[in-house]
Amino acid sequence: MATLTLGSVDVTQVLEYSGATRPPEAMFPGLDRTTWREHQDWLTPAFWNPATDLLQTYVQTWVLRTVDETILVDTGVGNHKPRPGAPAFDQLDTDFLTRLQAAGVFAEDVTTVVLTHLHADHVGWNTRLFDGDWVPTFPNATYLLARADFEYWHPDSSHRPRLAAANEGVFYDSIQPVERAGQLRLWEGELKLGHGLCLEAAPGHTPGSAILSLQSGRDNALFVGDLLHNPIQIVAPDLSSCFCENPSAASATRRRTLARAAGDHALVFPAHLGGGLAVEVAQVGPSFAVRRWGFEQ
Repeated sequence: MATLTLGSVDVTQVLEYSGATRPPEAMFPGLDRTTWREHQDWLTPAFWNPATDLLQTYVQTWVLRTVDETILVDTGVGNHKPRPGAPAFDQLDTDFLTRLQAAGVFAEDVTTVVLTHLHADHVGWNTRLFDGDWVPTFPNATYLLARADFEYWHPDSSHRPRLAAANEGVFYDSIQPVERAGQLRLWEGELKLGHGLCLEAAPGHTPGSAILSLQSGRDNALFVGDLLHNPIQIVAPDLSSCFCENPSAASATRRRTLARAAGDHALVFPAHLGGGLAVEVAQVGPSFAVRRWGFEQ
Protein backbone atom coordinates (compact mmCIF):
# COMPACT_ATOMS: atom_id res chain seq x y z
CA MET A 1 0.00 0.00 0.00
CA ALA A 2 1.77 3.10 -1.27
CA THR A 3 1.49 6.72 -0.14
CA LEU A 4 2.77 9.89 -1.80
CA THR A 5 2.79 13.35 -0.25
CA LEU A 6 1.89 16.20 -2.58
CA GLY A 7 2.19 19.57 -0.89
CA SER A 8 -0.01 19.30 2.19
CA VAL A 9 -2.01 16.32 0.89
CA ASP A 10 -1.19 12.64 1.45
CA VAL A 11 -2.33 10.33 -1.36
CA THR A 12 -2.73 6.60 -0.65
CA GLN A 13 -3.66 3.89 -3.12
CA VAL A 14 -6.05 1.20 -1.83
CA LEU A 15 -6.54 -1.72 -4.20
CA GLU A 16 -9.85 -3.57 -4.32
CA TYR A 17 -9.44 -5.92 -7.29
CA SER A 18 -7.10 -6.87 -10.11
CA GLY A 19 -7.52 -9.29 -12.98
CA ALA A 20 -7.37 -10.01 -16.68
CA THR A 21 -9.97 -8.46 -18.92
CA ARG A 22 -9.98 -8.64 -22.74
CA PRO A 23 -7.66 -8.42 -25.76
CA PRO A 24 -6.40 -4.96 -26.71
CA GLU A 25 -8.55 -4.75 -29.85
CA ALA A 26 -11.68 -5.57 -27.87
CA MET A 27 -10.94 -2.85 -25.35
CA PHE A 28 -9.97 -0.25 -27.93
CA PRO A 29 -12.01 -0.46 -31.15
CA GLY A 30 -9.93 0.69 -34.09
CA LEU A 31 -6.59 -0.12 -32.43
CA ASP A 32 -3.74 -0.53 -34.92
CA ARG A 33 -1.82 -3.60 -33.76
CA THR A 34 1.35 -2.03 -35.14
CA THR A 35 1.05 0.70 -32.52
CA TRP A 36 0.64 -1.95 -29.85
CA ARG A 37 3.71 -3.89 -31.00
CA GLU A 38 5.83 -0.72 -30.89
CA HIS A 39 5.16 -0.39 -27.16
CA GLN A 40 4.47 -3.94 -26.00
CA ASP A 41 7.81 -4.34 -24.19
CA TRP A 42 7.01 -1.74 -21.54
CA LEU A 43 3.32 -2.70 -21.41
CA THR A 44 4.39 -6.15 -20.17
CA PRO A 45 3.58 -7.51 -17.58
CA ALA A 46 1.80 -4.82 -15.55
CA PHE A 47 -0.71 -3.89 -18.24
CA TRP A 48 -0.79 -6.80 -20.70
CA ASN A 49 -0.03 -10.55 -20.66
CA PRO A 50 1.48 -11.60 -24.02
CA ALA A 51 0.85 -15.28 -23.30
CA THR A 52 -2.92 -14.78 -23.10
CA ASP A 53 -3.14 -11.49 -25.06
CA LEU A 54 -5.33 -10.12 -22.28
CA LEU A 55 -5.11 -6.71 -20.67
CA GLN A 56 -4.63 -6.39 -16.93
CA THR A 57 -6.88 -4.05 -14.97
CA TYR A 58 -6.96 -2.75 -11.42
CA VAL A 59 -9.85 -1.33 -9.41
CA GLN A 60 -8.63 1.03 -6.73
CA THR A 61 -9.58 3.96 -4.56
CA TRP A 62 -7.42 6.99 -3.94
CA VAL A 63 -7.43 8.27 -0.36
CA LEU A 64 -6.56 11.96 -0.01
CA ARG A 65 -5.85 13.22 3.49
CA THR A 66 -5.49 16.85 4.48
CA VAL A 67 -5.22 18.37 7.93
CA ASP A 68 -9.00 18.15 8.39
CA GLU A 69 -10.41 16.05 5.54
CA THR A 70 -10.39 12.42 4.43
CA ILE A 71 -11.46 12.17 0.81
CA LEU A 72 -12.04 9.06 -1.28
CA VAL A 73 -11.76 9.30 -5.06
CA ASP A 74 -14.09 6.57 -6.39
CA THR A 75 -15.31 3.61 -4.38
CA GLY A 76 -14.77 0.58 -6.59
CA VAL A 77 -17.14 -2.33 -7.15
CA GLY A 78 -18.45 -3.09 -3.66
CA ASN A 79 -19.48 -6.38 -2.10
CA HIS A 80 -22.52 -8.52 -2.86
CA LYS A 81 -23.64 -6.32 -5.74
CA PRO A 82 -25.62 -8.16 -8.47
CA ARG A 83 -23.84 -7.34 -11.74
CA PRO A 84 -24.97 -9.91 -14.32
CA GLY A 85 -23.87 -7.60 -17.14
CA ALA A 86 -20.32 -7.47 -15.73
CA PRO A 87 -19.50 -11.05 -14.65
CA ALA A 88 -16.10 -10.19 -13.15
CA PHE A 89 -17.84 -7.89 -10.68
CA ASP A 90 -20.97 -9.97 -10.04
CA GLN A 91 -21.39 -10.67 -6.31
CA LEU A 92 -17.79 -9.66 -5.63
CA ASP A 93 -16.66 -10.24 -2.05
CA THR A 94 -13.37 -8.61 -1.06
CA ASP A 95 -11.69 -7.29 2.08
CA PHE A 96 -11.65 -3.73 0.76
CA LEU A 97 -12.82 -2.14 4.02
CA THR A 98 -10.10 -4.01 5.90
CA ARG A 99 -7.54 -2.70 3.41
CA LEU A 100 -8.93 0.79 3.90
CA GLN A 101 -8.52 0.39 7.67
CA ALA A 102 -4.95 -0.81 7.12
CA ALA A 103 -4.38 2.54 5.41
CA GLY A 104 -5.61 4.21 8.61
CA VAL A 105 -9.11 5.04 7.37
CA PHE A 106 -12.31 3.82 9.02
CA ALA A 107 -15.65 4.30 7.31
CA GLU A 108 -16.68 6.94 9.86
CA ASP A 109 -13.54 8.98 9.12
CA VAL A 110 -14.42 9.74 5.50
CA THR A 111 -15.67 13.30 5.00
CA THR A 112 -16.03 13.41 1.20
CA VAL A 113 -16.51 10.84 -1.55
CA VAL A 114 -15.63 12.05 -5.05
CA LEU A 115 -17.22 10.01 -7.83
CA THR A 116 -15.42 10.57 -11.14
CA HIS A 117 -18.38 9.02 -12.98
CA LEU A 118 -21.32 6.70 -12.51
CA HIS A 119 -20.08 3.27 -13.59
CA ALA A 120 -20.42 0.08 -11.55
CA ASP A 121 -16.71 -0.14 -10.71
CA HIS A 122 -16.51 3.43 -9.40
CA VAL A 123 -19.52 3.75 -7.09
CA GLY A 124 -19.95 0.28 -5.57
CA TRP A 125 -18.67 0.92 -2.07
CA ASN A 126 -20.96 3.93 -1.80
CA THR A 127 -23.17 1.45 0.01
CA ARG A 128 -23.00 -1.82 1.88
CA LEU A 129 -25.59 -4.46 2.69
CA PHE A 130 -26.94 -4.19 6.25
CA ASP A 131 -29.92 -6.24 7.45
CA GLY A 132 -31.04 -6.73 3.87
CA ASP A 133 -30.89 -3.03 2.94
CA TRP A 134 -28.33 -0.97 1.07
CA VAL A 135 -27.03 1.76 3.39
CA PRO A 136 -24.27 4.37 2.93
CA THR A 137 -20.89 2.85 3.76
CA PHE A 138 -19.49 6.22 4.84
CA PRO A 139 -22.11 7.69 7.19
CA ASN A 140 -20.41 11.05 7.73
CA ALA A 141 -19.44 11.76 4.13
CA THR A 142 -20.83 14.01 1.44
CA TYR A 143 -20.92 12.14 -1.86
CA LEU A 144 -20.15 14.33 -4.90
CA LEU A 145 -21.54 13.35 -8.31
CA ALA A 146 -21.90 15.38 -11.50
CA ARG A 147 -25.51 16.20 -12.21
CA ALA A 148 -25.03 15.16 -15.86
CA ASP A 149 -24.30 11.56 -14.84
CA PHE A 150 -27.07 11.48 -12.25
CA GLU A 151 -29.60 12.51 -14.87
CA TYR A 152 -28.15 10.31 -17.62
CA TRP A 153 -28.27 7.12 -15.57
CA HIS A 154 -31.45 7.88 -13.64
CA PRO A 155 -34.07 5.12 -14.08
CA ASP A 156 -36.57 7.72 -15.32
CA SER A 157 -34.19 9.04 -17.98
CA SER A 158 -35.06 8.68 -21.66
CA HIS A 159 -31.39 8.08 -22.52
CA ARG A 160 -30.27 4.66 -23.76
CA PRO A 161 -26.69 4.29 -22.52
CA ARG A 162 -24.26 2.05 -24.38
CA LEU A 163 -23.39 0.36 -21.09
CA ALA A 164 -26.95 -0.11 -19.89
CA ALA A 165 -26.50 -3.86 -19.29
CA ALA A 166 -23.19 -3.54 -17.42
CA ASN A 167 -24.61 -0.76 -15.25
CA GLU A 168 -27.93 -2.46 -14.53
CA GLY A 169 -28.99 -2.01 -10.91
CA VAL A 170 -26.17 0.39 -10.06
CA PHE A 171 -28.37 3.44 -9.58
CA TYR A 172 -30.72 1.45 -7.35
CA ASP A 173 -28.14 -0.06 -4.98
CA SER A 174 -25.32 2.50 -5.03
CA ILE A 175 -26.84 5.94 -5.68
CA GLN A 176 -30.44 6.02 -4.45
CA PRO A 177 -29.61 4.93 -0.85
CA VAL A 178 -27.11 7.77 -0.60
CA GLU A 179 -29.64 10.22 -2.01
CA ARG A 180 -32.32 9.06 0.45
CA ALA A 181 -29.87 9.54 3.32
CA GLY A 182 -29.36 13.17 2.27
CA GLN A 183 -25.67 12.63 1.61
CA LEU A 184 -25.62 13.14 -2.18
CA ARG A 185 -24.55 16.49 -3.62
CA LEU A 186 -24.87 17.12 -7.35
CA TRP A 187 -22.57 19.64 -9.02
CA GLU A 188 -22.08 21.20 -12.45
CA GLY A 189 -19.16 22.77 -14.29
CA GLU A 190 -16.60 23.14 -11.51
CA LEU A 191 -16.56 22.66 -7.76
CA LYS A 192 -13.76 23.84 -5.47
CA LEU A 193 -13.22 21.59 -2.46
CA GLY A 194 -10.52 23.51 -0.63
CA HIS A 195 -6.90 22.48 0.03
CA GLY A 196 -6.12 23.12 -3.64
CA LEU A 197 -8.62 20.50 -4.84
CA CYS A 198 -11.11 21.18 -7.61
CA LEU A 199 -13.63 18.99 -9.42
CA GLU A 200 -13.89 19.75 -13.13
CA ALA A 201 -16.16 18.46 -15.87
CA ALA A 202 -14.41 16.09 -18.30
CA PRO A 203 -17.18 14.64 -20.49
CA GLY A 204 -16.90 11.82 -22.99
CA HIS A 205 -16.41 8.58 -21.13
CA THR A 206 -19.77 9.42 -19.61
CA PRO A 207 -21.66 12.73 -19.89
CA GLY A 208 -20.73 13.59 -16.31
CA SER A 209 -17.18 12.27 -16.20
CA ALA A 210 -14.93 14.44 -14.06
CA ILE A 211 -11.33 14.95 -13.08
CA LEU A 212 -10.11 16.05 -9.68
CA SER A 213 -7.22 18.49 -9.85
CA LEU A 214 -4.81 19.18 -7.02
CA GLN A 215 -2.44 22.11 -6.64
CA SER A 216 -0.63 22.17 -3.33
CA GLY A 217 2.67 23.90 -2.80
CA ARG A 218 4.80 23.13 -5.85
CA ASP A 219 2.93 19.91 -6.61
CA ASN A 220 0.22 19.36 -9.19
CA ALA A 221 -1.86 16.25 -9.80
CA LEU A 222 -4.84 15.12 -11.84
CA PHE A 223 -7.06 12.23 -10.79
CA VAL A 224 -8.52 11.30 -14.15
CA GLY A 225 -10.88 8.36 -13.53
CA ASP A 226 -11.37 6.40 -16.75
CA LEU A 227 -9.74 8.94 -19.03
CA LEU A 228 -7.02 6.27 -19.23
CA HIS A 229 -7.77 2.55 -19.11
CA ASN A 230 -4.33 1.58 -20.38
CA PRO A 231 -1.10 3.53 -20.93
CA ILE A 232 -1.33 2.91 -24.69
CA GLN A 233 -3.80 5.82 -24.59
CA ILE A 234 -0.96 8.14 -23.59
CA VAL A 235 1.00 7.46 -26.77
CA ALA A 236 -2.19 7.05 -28.85
CA PRO A 237 -4.60 9.52 -27.19
CA ASP A 238 -7.30 9.17 -29.84
CA LEU A 239 -7.98 5.60 -28.68
CA SER A 240 -11.17 5.50 -26.64
CA SER A 241 -12.31 2.40 -24.81
CA CYS A 242 -15.33 0.28 -25.59
CA PHE A 243 -16.86 1.69 -22.40
CA CYS A 244 -17.00 5.29 -23.59
CA GLU A 245 -20.47 6.71 -24.17
CA ASN A 246 -19.05 9.34 -26.55
CA PRO A 247 -15.65 8.17 -27.88
CA SER A 248 -14.83 11.34 -29.83
CA ALA A 249 -15.58 13.58 -26.85
CA ALA A 250 -13.54 11.27 -24.62
CA SER A 251 -10.60 11.54 -27.01
CA ALA A 252 -10.79 15.35 -27.07
CA THR A 253 -10.94 15.47 -23.27
CA ARG A 254 -8.00 13.07 -23.02
CA ARG A 255 -5.85 15.21 -25.31
CA ARG A 256 -6.65 18.39 -23.37
CA THR A 257 -5.94 16.73 -20.04
CA LEU A 258 -2.67 15.12 -21.11
CA ALA A 259 -1.49 18.43 -22.61
CA ARG A 260 -2.34 20.14 -19.33
CA ALA A 261 -0.51 17.46 -17.33
CA ALA A 262 2.58 17.78 -19.51
CA GLY A 263 2.55 21.59 -19.40
CA ASP A 264 1.96 21.81 -15.64
CA HIS A 265 4.23 18.86 -14.74
CA ALA A 266 1.20 17.34 -13.04
CA LEU A 267 1.20 13.72 -11.95
CA VAL A 268 -1.62 11.72 -13.49
CA PHE A 269 -3.51 9.22 -11.30
CA PRO A 270 -5.68 6.90 -13.45
CA ALA A 271 -8.34 4.68 -11.93
CA HIS A 272 -7.39 1.32 -13.44
CA LEU A 273 -3.63 1.28 -13.93
CA GLY A 274 -1.13 -0.54 -11.75
CA GLY A 275 2.65 -0.45 -11.95
CA GLY A 276 2.95 2.33 -9.37
CA LEU A 277 1.07 5.27 -8.01
CA ALA A 278 1.10 7.75 -10.85
CA VAL A 279 2.52 8.67 -14.23
CA GLU A 280 4.28 11.80 -15.47
CA VAL A 281 3.76 12.54 -19.16
CA ALA A 282 5.58 14.61 -21.74
CA GLN A 283 4.21 16.08 -24.95
CA VAL A 284 5.91 14.79 -28.09
CA GLY A 285 4.58 16.58 -31.15
CA PRO A 286 0.86 15.81 -31.46
CA SER A 287 1.11 12.93 -29.01
CA PHE A 288 2.50 12.14 -25.58
CA ALA A 289 5.00 9.86 -23.91
CA VAL A 290 5.55 8.40 -20.46
CA ARG A 291 8.28 10.40 -18.78
CA ARG A 292 8.23 8.47 -15.53
CA TRP A 293 6.07 5.82 -13.87
CA GLY A 294 5.78 4.88 -10.21
CA PHE A 295 6.42 7.58 -7.58
CA GLU A 296 6.01 5.18 -4.65
CA GLN A 297 7.29 6.21 -1.25
